[in-house]
Amino acid sequence: MLRAFPSAVIENLEPLIDGARYPIKRVIGEDLMVEADIFKEGHDVVAAALKWRMVGETRWHETPMKLIDNDRWRGACTFYENAIYEYTVEAWIDVFTGWQHEFSTKFKAGVTPLRSEALEGAALIEEAAGRAHDPRDASRLCEIAEAVRTKMPAEVDQLVHSGELEVLMATYPDRTGATQWAPPPRVVVDRLEARTAAWYEFFPRSAEGSGERGSKLRDCLPRIEYAKTMGFNVIYFPPIHPIGTTNRKGRNNSVISRPDDPGVPYAIGNRHLGLPNGGGHKDIDPALGTLEDFAWLEEEVRKRGLEIALDFAINCSPDHPYVVEHPEWFYERPDGTIKFAENPPKKYEDIYPLNFRCQNWPELWAEMKSIILFWVERGVRIFRVDNPHTKPVPFWEYLISGVREEFPDTIFLSEAFTRPKIMKVLAKAGFNQSYTYFTWRNQKQELIDYFSELTQTQMREYFRGNLWPNTPDILPPILQSGGRPAFMIRAVLAATLSSVYGIYSGFELCENAALPGREEYLDSEKYQFKERDWDAPGNIKEFIARLNTIRRQNRALQFYDNLRFYNADNGAILFYGKTTPARENVVFVVVNLDPYRRQNSMIDVPIELFGHTEGEPYQVHDLLDDSRYTWYGGRNYVELDPATRPAHIFRLRRFDGALVAR
Repeated sequence: MLRAFPSAVIENLEPLIDGARYPIKRVIGEDLMVEADIFKEGHDVVAAALKWRMVGETRWHETPMKLIDNDRWRGACTFYENAIYEYTVEAWIDVFTGWQHEFSTKFKAGVTPLRSEALEGAALIEEAAGRAHDPRDASRLCEIAEAVRTKMPAEVDQLVHSGELEVLMATYPDRTGATQWAPPPRVVVDRLEARTAAWYEFFPRSAEGSGERGSKLRDCLPRIEYAKTMGFNVIYFPPIHPIGTTNRKGRNNSVISRPDDPGVPYAIGNRHLGLPNGGGHKDIDPALGTLEDFAWLEEEVRKRGLEIALDFAINCSPDHPYVVEHPEWFYERPDGTIKFAENPPKKYEDIYPLNFRCQNWPELWAEMKSIILFWVERGVRIFRVDNPHTKPVPFWEYLISGVREEFPDTIFLSEAFTRPKIMKVLAKAGFNQSYTYFTWRNQKQELIDYFSELTQTQMREYFRGNLWPNTPDILPPILQSGGRPAFMIRAVLAATLSSVYGIYSGFELCENAALPGREEYLDSEKYQFKERDWDAPGNIKEFIARLNTIRRQNRALQFYDNLRFYNADNGAILFYGKTTPARENVVFVVVNLDPYRRQNSMIDVPIELFGHTEGEPYQVHDLLDDSRYTWYGGRNYVELDPATRPAHIFRLRRFDGALVAR
């Protein structure tokens, strides 16, 4: 007996990452739009459906796909649970629709007799009745089949085009020999905070702003309230674990430390402290407090509607318990000593890197996963991962998938400032968010090119850029020389180009003292307690708070891949916009990229995209300073002084009420 063979061809499925080697990413409530080329030989009518289900389930959900043009089909679905899904496309010959078209064409052309054609259609309808799982539908289909068999051609033509019959036949199609794309690609559906969040980073030991002594975890609540007041919802801590004393670094990365120097938090581990978990990655630095103190702080942060992100830095000081318990996990020099970390010309004498390809790698990998699970079980669901590009990609696939099997709401941020292809593959391998080159992109065209790549190419399916204008390691030249206006400009760009961004504390105070000739902070708090006046003159706290309020009140700014750039005549003026799918919220951003001079430009607003015609009035409301302007066409004038108004964030409003500011 011959088996049925596939009846249609399915090609060029999108989105598809490396032939389904890696999943795409969405968040709860976000649509997945799927397209594919679907066709077959001859003139038969083809039907197709988009199918999806949670991994592990047996039953598929599905929705019809629609023909766009030139054998290109499209369908869409939405995911409502924080889980891993799979999707596919199925196509088959729509015999009924083909017969329906043939009968109608012959009838209109006056072809007679149509007796044989009517009998053929009646048989198709009866076959559908046999497939119907609802007895009422089966009975109704049999009635219609009898009518098609016995009535005159004019009545049959009217009957077979009734909405009732078309719905019933579409509900119980004949999918014999249907073609299905395999294997099904996967979709990682994250919670909303993976796409939309505002991060604030500070060192707990500097929470009180004293340069002479360190703060404790229980001293951090005022700083957390401070961050909340500015509108941040993720509080990110650098490592809070015990710090080694061997080769401890002093101020400004000095190889000689003073007795009161606190050390670098990234030199993790001190087995000499007698801590409950050995003094490694599962303990709290005694200078900060205890695990009980952390549990108290985590609960207090949750009560305030925020959450803590921890730094997962896979570094070990020479005093880490692993050095004694598992020396085989490290790199051994020919003389028998352990190799410390280097990033020439930089040397990290206080850190030993782990060898993820050592002979006993399975035990090492399992231990690393257990660290994440230890903190997850204590309420932490967000991790910023330090230098993931220096560890094997399969390790991250193992760790992230293993953690998310138990805790699917866990979010991982990749801190990989490295080559583009490595940054991309880390995102594909499971990281929910990624650092970007934004920190060094300042000119108009490079911003347009880079963010068009991030949000309008295949990268948008798996790479979510988390924008940071500064970090404890990086003080870029634009901030060193551009003064307060540069900080405001970069804040606007970070907060509106992406739906997820962050700042490192001191940014809001416009701190810009750098090591000469370096992109690094002078007197960096990586090496010392940082003295700060949290209300220092010239701060931009209110400006940042306003930005975060605008983000919170405008849904268009909460989406990632809806960014579009528009024309501004002046090379120092960047003009872009974001809109919600239904276009009920339309936001345009105009930024002066020059922190030193006033700039003006004509800009071209894409009024045709939003139903406007030339000369029709509409209002733009600047959400930064509450000013309002009435414009009448696509071409308009803007002028921006970086010292007083470095940007406009316009919300569009039509006077006829068709598009209302919300």
